[in-house]
Amino acid sequence: MKKLYWLGIICGLVALTSCGVKSAKERLDEEPPVYPDYTDVTVPKNIAPLNFEILGARRIQAILTNQKGTELKVSGKRYVDIPLKGWRKLMAEGGDIRVEVSAWTEEHPEGASYLPFTLHVSQDEIDDWIAYRFIPPGYEGWDKMGIYERNLTNFDTRPIVENSQNNKGCLNCHSFARYKPDDFMFHARGEGGGTIVCHNGKIEKVDIKSMGPRKHGSYNYWHPSGRFIAFSSNATHQSFYSHSRDKIEVYDLGSDMIIYDVEKHDVLADARFNDSINWETFPCFSPDGKWLYFSTGKRVMMPKEFDKLRYSLIRVPFDEKDGSLGAEIDTIYNAELEGGSVLMPRISPDGRYLMYTWAECGAFHLYHKEADLRMIDLETGDSIDTSPLNSNDVESHHAWSSTGRWVMLSSKRVDTRYTRVFLAHWDGKEFSKAFLLPQRDPEYNTQLMFSYNIPEFMLEPVDIPKDQLADFFKLK
Repeated sequence: MKKLYWLGIICGLVALTSCGVKSAKERLDEEPPVYPDYTDVTVPKNIAPLNFEILGARRIQAILTNQKGTELKVSGKRYVDIPLKGWRKLMAEGGDIRVEVSAWTEEHPEGASYLPFTLHVSQDEIDDWIAYRFIPPGYEGWDKMGIYERNLTNFDTRPIVENSQNNKGCLNCHSFARYKPDDFMFHARGEGGGTIVCHNGKIEKVDIKSMGPRKHGSYNYWHPSGRFIAFSSNATHQSFYSHSRDKIEVYDLGSDMIIYDVEKHDVLADARFNDSINWETFPCFSPDGKWLYFSTGKRVMMPKEFDKLRYSLIRVPFDEKDGSLGAEIDTIYNAELEGGSVLMPRISPDGRYLMYTWAECGAFHLYHKEADLRMIDLETGDSIDTSPLNSNDVESHHAWSSTGRWVMLSSKRVDTRYTRVFLAHWDGKEFSKAFLLPQRDPEYNTQLMFSYNIPEFMLEPVDIPKDQLADFFKLK
């Protein structure tokens, strides 16, 4: 009896064994229509299992074989749930993985096997953690939202802060210095809110608007030293279209550039970037800390002239001794000459490549279906092919991993409404096909009615006690 009991347990796992594996009666001359589409993608060796499904399948099974001949056989009723231990063994041994899939559907009740596809396993590891905000569409409100962290090597997810802690206010614009949570910040809007800054392990709530030029902070970026945070100060509004392929236009009625000195608790402002003639937004420091990049556009009458608003990309020298900006202004992308509107600059850790989001016009590309990611080589000025990253729908926020070998991006390509996280490999010459963030249950990606907002890489998880954060939002 004991032998039969343990045999049942082992067959139930259906992994690293042939128990439960069936033979399909048909063979199809096509690759399997797996969701997410993981066919021929390049993945880091430390990524979580790439579970997938076939729409309408009553049973699905997969045989994964690496180049050393190690096999992992998995089956399920609706999707394959690849066991973490077996997956890690396959990945650790190196080389590409051949995936053979069979499915039992209404069309193929006795099973159909498909042509195998390949998972290309890169030895370039990806950062273990990402942080992101879960948010419903901005026009629906935010009675439930939060900033969360996810372990990319498995499916562990946990909240950093939720708005149940800050009186149901908005939480946004989280960022880190040097991919580490030692220097971390986010905005808590609403009653009892403020800018929460964690610097060298010490947490404080800061009222940016009470300092210097008395402007509030919006989009932000840490200086690599951890001492300064560059902010754009945006007066953001939204309007709805009556007839348009886009549902909504988010725009500013003004925006300027300021810099917060974390150690001196002071806000610095350069008059050139604090006037009403031009609008500045989306700052980004270079990895060596010597340059501040940001987008700038000439003021137009909003929202009437929204289609005339175009942002160029410039950079100015930055002096980390006192936080001042140099006189030199370099134009990296001239929207008047090259067309479109450029936002969200992000520079590779080696300082060579600059990725940005491009759209036809505007200051908030998340709602522009034509928005794509583009990239230039800062040494040569050449454009880099980013077509493997883009789709027929919105691509917006993006981030480099700490090694510069992986890019994370937000895209609405899954359902046109909600942003999802995609990952892609950069080998220094070209990008691989972008793939959807793995989930234990693939349908999580289609059923989730929240967007992933501002995904950022982290080397370590955030370690801030919940009760310590909640203390900042207690009302008097």
